[in-house]
Amino acid sequence: MISNLFHAIIYDPLYNGLTFFVGIIPSHDIGLAIIALTIVVRIVIFPLSSRAIKAQMAMKKIAPEVEVIKAKYKNNREEQGKAIFALYRERGVRPFASIGLVLIQFPVLIGLYWVFYAGGFPEVDAALLYSFVPVPPSVDMEFLGVLDMSKRSIILAILAALTQFIYTRLSMGPRQKAPEATPVEASLSGDMAKSFDLQARYVLPLIIGVIAYTIPAAAPLYWVTSNIAMIIQEYASGRRFKG
Repeated sequence: MISNLFHAIIYDPLYNGLTFFVGIIPSHDIGLAIIALTIVVRIVIFPLSSRAIKAQMAMKKIAPEVEVIKAKYKNNREEQGKAIFALYRERGVRPFASIGLVLIQFPVLIGLYWVFYAGGFPEVDAALLYSFVPVPPSVDMEFLGVLDMSKRSIILAILAALTQFIYTRLSMGPRQKAPEATPVEASLSGDMAKSFDLQARYVLPLIIGVIAYTIPAAAPLYWVTSNIAMIIQEYASGRRFKG
């Protein structure tokens, strides 16, 4: 049941999309097909990613007010949470807008991993193709004649980590100082904020780079292309490197 659902919703659409692009790209380069498919996915989820960016910017704008609420209800977590979410509703902020974006990205990555792990290319399984998707005359597994998409790539792993670092740096903005509080509260708050900040900015890109090196290059290429698209979108929305 789960396997059939995975094939119907994720695997088969990705496989057909890649096969379609391989067929229409003159060189039949599977790497270029992955980039083309990534662009299509980014266009489809553009409204969601746009809302996520706006939510991040809105949350950053009201951050000082959130800190005031935290200080006011520092001894009552329940009231603190209620007040913060009331502020979110009042300002029209959606704090979980980014979650949907992440939930969409991972199935695509898993699908691409299985397409290449299961040997879906260069031999095309015509039985999996939709009626309107023809079998391409050939499939070039080497991206630009250099990187084999069915094997690991240290180059794409490094690019995956680097683009993730840039995107995270851009979306999170400059590092923030811990809010004013009592010495003990300032220490705890500062330590927690610093820990999260370091993990998001440096540890997460490193983890992504390591994972990217352990899987077929097709998935890291998707991730790199997707990150570049998000970086461009962040700049287009008015984000800039500061601090």
